Amino acid sequence: MSIAGGLYRALERGREVGCCTVQIFLKNQRQWSAPRLRDEDVRAFAAARRQTGIRPVFAHGSYLINLAAPDQAQWAQAVDAFADELERGEALGLSCVVIHPGSHLGAGAETGLRRVTAALDEVTRRTTGYRIRIALENTAGGGYTLGRTFAELGALLAGAARPERLGVCIDTCHLFAAGYDIGRHRGYQAAITECARTVGLSRILAFHLNDAGAPRGSGLDRHQHIGEGFLGPGAFRRLLKDRRFARIPKVLETPKEPEPQADRRNLARLRALRASATSSRPPVGRAAARGRASSGAR
Repeated sequence: MSIAGGLYRALERGREVGCCTVQIFLKNQRQWSAPRLRDEDVRAFAAARRQTGIRPVFAHGSYLINLAAPDQAQWAQAVDAFADELERGEALGLSCVVIHPGSHLGAGAETGLRRVTAALDEVTRRTTGYRIRIALENTAGGGYTLGRTFAELGALLAGAARPERLGVCIDTCHLFAAGYDIGRHRGYQAAITECARTVGLSRILAFHLNDAGAPRGSGLDRHQHIGEGFLGPGAFRRLLKDRRFARIPKVLETPKEPEPQADRRNLARLRALRASATSSRPPVGRAAARGRASSGAR
């Protein structure tokens, strides 16, 4: 939701379209600098949270931040900016900040993953004692971007100095564009099984629910309205009825035009899909145990 006019306005806009979870930007996502977060901003946000009843709120990090940057100056700037966003999110009482792992810009995936790990270690060191967590978002896999697979996300979690501060955010469009066949039952089950093995279902902190505007495996990050893209309704029906994920917050990043009608339409489609299917049963064994440990709220 847009924060134009104040951070608290995102919650009011969310209530107007029928949201029960909201994702915000903590500042202008296209600029490095931002005004200081004032005490009155924090109070207004807390008041809007009470008035709207929207409790699960998290943030998305700036698109400028590249934690995998091979250039030291650019990497340091990214770390400073991300640490600032974590401080803002902590002040507002948010659950997590979602961030793309970044792009290695040709330096190689192994080098890039080491840079991201170092960045995560530094920002969690600077924010020792904070409750807010970092949710690494899976990516569509185009170009030099990292985080295309659950294995890469799992490697970042496993290599971190403070893994308890980290988790993941799963974007359905990105998952499909990266090659996961989640539009089909077998492909969905295979993807979730891989996530359980390499990441752990208890590490899933949020979902972005988006249809895909490009074919599976394209590597293209093209979000589409629910049910109008290449992914189709099946994946959303399965995910929304999967009891392992019932309490994990889910938000839309679908096209906004026309606003606010587009958000209302996409929300209505998701709720209809949830109501149309029979609840899926979690598998037995270790993956199920991890799923029951998941936290969050609808």
